This record gives sequence, structure tokens and C-alpha cells, in this order.
Amino acid sequence: MRKICVVTGTRAEYGLLYWLMKGIEQDPDLQLQVVVTGMHLSPEFGLTYKEVEKEFKIDKKIEMLLSSDTAVGISKSMGLAQISFAEAYEELKPDLVVLLGDRYEIFSAASAAMIARIPIAHLHGGETTEGAFDEAIRHSITKMAYWHFTAAEVYRQRVIQLGESPDRVFNVGGLGIENIKRLNLLSKQAFEESINFKLADRNLLVTYHPVTLESSSALEQFQALLNAIDELENTHIIFTKANSDTDSRVINQMIDDYVVKKPKKSVGFCSLGQLRYLSALQFVDAVVGNSSSGIAEVPSFKKATINIGDRQTGRLKAMSVIDCAPTQDAIHVALNKAFSDEFQEILSVTVNPYGDGEASTKILPIIKRDICVQDLKKSFYDIQASSAL
Repeated sequence: MRKICVVTGTRAEYGLLYWLMKGIEQDPDLQLQVVVTGMHLSPEFGLTYKEVEKEFKIDKKIEMLLSSDTAVGISKSMGLAQISFAEAYEELKPDLVVLLGDRYEIFSAASAAMIARIPIAHLHGGETTEGAFDEAIRHSITKMAYWHFTAAEVYRQRVIQLGESPDRVFNVGGLGIENIKRLNLLSKQAFEESINFKLADRNLLVTYHPVTLESSSALEQFQALLNAIDELENTHIIFTKANSDTDSRVINQMIDDYVVKKPKKSVGFCSLGQLRYLSALQFVDAVVGNSSSGIAEVPSFKKATINIGDRQTGRLKAMSVIDCAPTQDAIHVALNKAFSDEFQEILSVTVNPYGDGEASTKILPIIKRDICVQDLKKSFYDIQASSAL
């Protein structure tokens, strides 16, 4: 049996990988290997590996997070991760490593696999996020990977622009839409019971992460967001906490403080989990923050996304996304626009540009067919030279 090793480091990433993992697990010719790392193993971020364990056998746990979210602390975490991934691959001996996205722990996983001459299948490459160093990490993983599965045709073309051969780059659509189609989402009553919180006439889901390449601090930007939503009447707020990025602890402490001060108006979670998160999108009026989910998944629910700052600058966006500066006034204006009758009409005809929700069923036969790679050498695919031929 061919061994497919799937690496996951965050709650959101695991949710996107779920159906592909299920497909691998159920295929009689394949053996699924699961490696969890990063936030999954951190009590501070909810020990979300337990959610993975409910569905899959975990083959390896890669401890890497230090108690610091400074640049030095994160760089040290990356070094620890690369050492442990090298040891894990030596023991597991996978035929293929599947990696999604652009986080620093995934960079470590990719580097160790490349050195070990294990082919990499990279998901969601070619995307741009100009406000975060994730941008450079994502493109670096693209150059280390052999197969590429992108969420849109524009991203497929960008991976080819990076020199990857077109016959190894496939546009399969976004993995998040598949969850929306295949999960049985909670009713409003069941959702309220699951979070022990009653929804109001108007509700917002706030998910905000540090912007690692912007000059203003996480504290300043997130305080502007809190000030803007504090002006709203008859509105309840559901917070999901930030990932383990530089300065994430500042944001998470501010969420805790806000919820303690205003428990009737707000509630916060380290992780809602995929089912509760997607269920929430049915009942909120808008998603506010700078998460990729607001760009890739929320449009499928025909709900507004208030996209703050530069973290997602460069991504393909539906017309349900409202971009705004990270200031209190700009966020206030964006919220008013989202609630307006004119914008509600726009939402009713919104189309999600990230595919048809069949990503895993498109990926599986390709990696199954081409899993044996005898030679990992890649020639740089030069677009100008290729066009001239």
C-alpha cells in the first residue's frame, strides 16, 4: 500500500483537509498517515488534536511551539519542527507528503520532506496575502513541491509563473466549499446550545489575526475593531481567537478582556471547530476580521465579509467582500454598508469564485495515479521560452 502522509498544524487547516483525508483512508490501495503539530498540541489554543483523534489515527505528534510569539520564538519553533519532521519521515517512510497553505510549521514540514527526497503535494498554492510573511512561505513551499492543487485558475497560472510545469498544476477549487456541501450543519437552536450563547437580532463573527508585515501593531488594529463593534446596538459578537502568529497573544488577551466586560453581548472561543464555525455562518449577519475564511468560504453563505487591512490583499474576492482600512472610522463605514439594503441585494446574487466543492474528489485520483516519482528533478518552466516554441 502506498503511504500518504498528511500534515496538519491548525484547526482551520484540518477542516479543509478532512474530506481528502477521509478519501485516502477509505481507498484500499492507500494508507493514510497523519502528523499533527503546531497549535493542535497547545493547551493555549485548545488542544485541537483531540478533534483529529475522533476521526483518524494520529501517527506522529510534532511538538514545536515555544512559549513566545516573538519573531525569535517563532524562528526557534520552526527549527525544532524541522528536526522532528526529519525524524518522523525517517520512521514513517511516506511515499507522498500532503501539505496545505502557508504557515511556518508547514514550511518546516516541506523543508524536511524535500531534503528527504519525499515528493510533496501542495494545496492552495499561488495565492497572495501581501500583509503577511505567509506570502513568501507559500511561494517557497510551491518551489519545494512536485504537485500543485490550486483553488482557482488565476492561482494555477501564478504557480506556473513561478516555474512549475503545467502538467503538474491542477485547478481543483477551494477545499472549504466541500465542507459546506457535505457537512450537516447545526440548526439555530442546536448551535446556540453548542456555544451556550443566545443570538440577537443582529450578530457578527469576528476572526482576526496579526498582520505580520504591517507597521501598525496588532494592539492598535484590533482595538480599532473593538471600538467599531462597540458602537453597534442590538448586536451580539462571537469571537474566534487568533492563530499562533507573531503578537497573537495580544489579540487573544484583548478578546478575553472584552468578553469578561461584556458577557451578555459577546462570547469567545479558542476554536469553534469546523462544524460550529460553518454553522455560525448561517446565522451571523457578517464576518469581520482578516481571515482567509471570510474570502474563501463565507461568500457561499451569501453573507458579508468585512475584510480589514492588508492581510488578504491580492486574493480573488467575491462581491460580498468589503475591504476597509484598519481604523475605527473605516470599519464603522464598512459595517454600515454591509447592513444596507443595497448591499443585501448584492449578497443575494453573490457567487463564490472558489469552485464547485469537489476538490478532494479531483485531487485523490491524481495523487493515486502519479504517486510514484522516480526522479524529483524539476526543470524551471519558463513561460516566455515555452511560448516561443
